[in-house]
Amino acid sequence: MNGTSEGPASAADLDRSAVTESDQNLAPRTARERPAAYRSVFTAAPLAMAVVDGEGLVVSANDTLGALLGTDPDALAGCAAADLVDLASDAGIWHAYREVLRGGQPRLRCTRRLKRADGHSLWAQVTVEPLADAGDTPGLLLSVADVSARRELQERLRHLQMHDPVTRLPNRALFFERLTAALEAETYEHGGTGRIGVCYLDLDGFKAVNDTHGHRVGDRLLAAVAERLTRCAEEAAGTRAGGAPLVARLGGDEFALLVEDSTGTEQVADLAEAVLAALQPPFELSDRRLSVTASVGVVERHTAGTTPTALMQAADTTLYWAKADGRARWTLFDPERNATRMTRQALAATLRPAIERGEFALEYQPLVGMEDGRVRGVEALIRWNHPQFGVLAPNRFIALAEEDGSIVPLGRWILRTACHQARRWQLAHPDEPPIFVSVNVAVRQVWDSDLVADVARTLEETGLAPHLLQLELTESAVMGSAGRPLQVLKALSDMGVHIAIDDFGTGYSNLAYLSRLPVSVLKLDGAFVRGFQYDAAPDAGAANPADEVIVEAMVQLAHRLGLTVTAECVETSDQATRLRRIGCDTGQGWLYSRPVAPDRISALLGSAGPGAAGVQAAGKP
Repeated sequence: MNGTSEGPASAADLDRSAVTESDQNLAPRTARERPAAYRSVFTAAPLAMAVVDGEGLVVSANDTLGALLGTDPDALAGCAAADLVDLASDAGIWHAYREVLRGGQPRLRCTRRLKRADGHSLWAQVTVEPLADAGDTPGLLLSVADVSARRELQERLRHLQMHDPVTRLPNRALFFERLTAALEAETYEHGGTGRIGVCYLDLDGFKAVNDTHGHRVGDRLLAAVAERLTRCAEEAAGTRAGGAPLVARLGGDEFALLVEDSTGTEQVADLAEAVLAALQPPFELSDRRLSVTASVGVVERHTAGTTPTALMQAADTTLYWAKADGRARWTLFDPERNATRMTRQALAATLRPAIERGEFALEYQPLVGMEDGRVRGVEALIRWNHPQFGVLAPNRFIALAEEDGSIVPLGRWILRTACHQARRWQLAHPDEPPIFVSVNVAVRQVWDSDLVADVARTLEETGLAPHLLQLELTESAVMGSAGRPLQVLKALSDMGVHIAIDDFGTGYSNLAYLSRLPVSVLKLDGAFVRGFQYDAAPDAGAANPADEVIVEAMVQLAHRLGLTVTAECVETSDQATRLRRIGCDTGQGWLYSRPVAPDRISALLGSAGPGAAGVQAAGKP
């Protein structure tokens, strides 16, 4: 034996041989039967499908796809798949489809609106992916699912989400969606006017309707307003190219009309006029007859460089102007007025920090005796050395300080600084009669702070005598004072502080009421003094004699009540002469000196001469 077995094969060997032969015979039959099985499933599948070759042409389509598209499935062979399911009309989808064709992307899924052979349309979800294990038929599998019912439900839900249930108008979300789309570059760079307009309106006094008649009536009124606004928009569409303006309810009693591709400001202004006219007739709501007006803010501008936020901020600002200007009107956005408002807001935002940073300073304007021309006192006038806007006079920021309450800390600073300065002048000129300092006080300081305690603390701290401090309040603030304001004024007067009424003659002018107030000085408003503005020159204008009669009567009555009188805005020597003749005690104005820095006041102290010559010489800046 040579070691090789020549006997019969073992059972194991026979089994392995049988299995191998069986597998070899079975494999060809399965491969031959598989395409047929695939074709059977493909043809009978309830999902619309087509096989697409590498060039994007339909190789075969099943009956379901033919039925979906309303055509014979055999007729689809050789057609471009992209045309059948509208893949080429969207650049992004077309690019993705081409990537799937060349194998650079594994799948494309999108939703397209397809048109059937009978003209009807449907929404379909289209999927394109490589055909797996296709044997000798490589390519792509295109599947199409009808999602029209789902799409319709989504649209209904979106409509509910994007529309106001009370007025059935588009709501804020849809309005801003349309506005954002209108401002996108590709929208206005391919045709159109490149302009946009907004009418932003608010119903005047709508809250009173809700409070008086209830929210149900209020809702019915809003719906009726919406109908009239929609009619306005439809009528406006008939007078120009393009669609009707979009009418939306932004919330509450606020509505907006969006004019895309506007032709200019005049068009949007005409729409605002039409809106006001449409709302003018009363509304008949069952047994109620209600009238309502609206304030409308109008903005019209180029779309380029405009954002939805900026446009609506401008519209909101302009609506506020319309209300502030008297309501029941439209107002056009004004960039200059808006710049002023923005400056005002910037000042308001930096007022309190400016006090802490020491950006304020005081200037002083002399109060001069009419008889001898000597300086009797000075009025402290605040200036704001703003780092951005330069030196600001009080009329630029005092009203803001009163609105936000910063007038209280600012007023304390003015009082303390002015009293310290008055005391320094007194110590620097011991041989001269001490001059008083006059400080303006806002009504809010009386209400929001303990003004009596502030004054007492300041006088004690500075060593200034109470009679050398004069506090000025406007006539409208003092007249009719009762309760706490009157108590504060009396407490200050009892302390020895002088109280002056500033700008007297422009407000209540209730002279009889003066006898009940702890007032010691009247400061005549400059409007009266300006009536004295003439001299003896032949070509000079004639004065109004009534001004002199009125001033003389006020001076005489004030003197009878034990009050002194200061004339403001004295600018000429002739004015000073006439005011002195009718009995004014002191004068203040550019004839004597403009407001100056503290060191300039020292030059005025002790100067006197005929009339006001000495003061003029020393006080001219």
